[in-house]
Amino acid sequence: MKRNNRAKWAKVSLLFTLILALVTVPIQQAEANSVDIDASAAIMINGDTGQILFEQNIDEQLAIASMTKMMTEYLLFEAIEEGQIAWDDTVHIEDHLYPLSHQGGLSNVMFRPDYDYTVEDLYESMAIYSANASTMALAAHIAGSETAFVQQMNDKAAELGLDQYDFVNSSGLNNSSLDGHHPEGTPADGETSMSARSVAQLAFHLVKDYPEVLETASVPFAEFQAGPDETVDMPNWNQMLPGMSHEYEGVDGLKTGTTSAAGNSFTGTAVRDGSRLITVVMNAGDPQIRTERFVETAKLFDHGFNNFEETTIVEEGQEPEENVLSISGGKETEVSVVTAESLKISTPRNTEQDFTLEVVLDEERTNEDGELIAPIEAGESIGTLKVNFNEETDYIQGAQQSGVNLVAVEGVEEAGWFTMSMRGIGGFFSGIWTSVSDTVAGWFS
Repeated sequence: MKRNNRAKWAKVSLLFTLILALVTVPIQQAEANSVDIDASAAIMINGDTGQILFEQNIDEQLAIASMTKMMTEYLLFEAIEEGQIAWDDTVHIEDHLYPLSHQGGLSNVMFRPDYDYTVEDLYESMAIYSANASTMALAAHIAGSETAFVQQMNDKAAELGLDQYDFVNSSGLNNSSLDGHHPEGTPADGETSMSARSVAQLAFHLVKDYPEVLETASVPFAEFQAGPDETVDMPNWNQMLPGMSHEYEGVDGLKTGTTSAAGNSFTGTAVRDGSRLITVVMNAGDPQIRTERFVETAKLFDHGFNNFEETTIVEEGQEPEENVLSISGGKETEVSVVTAESLKISTPRNTEQDFTLEVVLDEERTNEDGELIAPIEAGESIGTLKVNFNEETDYIQGAQQSGVNLVAVEGVEEAGWFTMSMRGIGGFFSGIWTSVSDTVAGWFS
């Protein structure tokens, strides 16, 4: 999704090596690594770490239909967080959206010109019922126009590190369905496309950064207040939710998508025993049978929950083996660090996997000698504790990208000139004493 200018990292020290031996119920390795998915592309990742657990044609760019709305949701939550808009804002409905909202064959809630709708109203209709006119109204409310919003979508995709994407509108419809009101600069018959890997990346960031999206995405049924005396039923298109036709234990999101170009697609997520999986199937099964995307998704969930287990490598608040790092220019010359969160990996059952853990400090926080630079505040992130597998392990952001933040246990203030001067004088005399001691020792050797 995004290609951003990330801070360069400086490798400081290899801390320690752990060998993880998993003792589990015996199964054949071939069984753990095989599942037949009827889809043009499919992927399954660990929803907490981004580790890829299954992949099938994940880098081909394909139409994604209404899964596009996950990016609209991300930008909506971001705008709310930054105070640009509010949930109770009244949203201006552009004239062309009224007839679009009544258009048969498209998922919509019907707007009335004599009634007001809030951001929250439209968001719920988008997240639950995939309402297209609602999505377009929200896009214009956030960015001023859908054209400007589409630019924000592509910019955010780059920022988040997606590799294959092309957002042409906020809803995922083909532009040909918009009666000439498609965003400026996009093809009249254009349709948003992404790779399965990039869709999984988007879902990963959405759930990690704004987990509250699942509170709405998991609602099986709701009603939209279209007018003072008019409601519209909004059954969730996600049939894997509780009480739905393809209910699957633990499913709480995320987004379906259907067009003639995209086929029947679905980004799903489920959690069991504290472990979250995210799956994507694109153009799944028979294009005439919408529910086959849920059948294929259930295969992935079964494969993930039955054949993998999540193991904690590092606990939150854990001290690395060498947990004291040098500091330059501080009142103290060292600082202790701990992990800010736990670190987990998923491994096939009945396997062993070797890995090493190492400290990687943010180069912006270190000098040429690899020392941290004062001042440092207590709890401040100074780098990561990264896991490196001896056998290649892939993550949606690339190989071996798993790690947790390391934070300073205590604050270290910047030293004044007097402290630094005395420290320099001490070093000078220490050097003289070392030289004299070596000379005297040489006399008696």
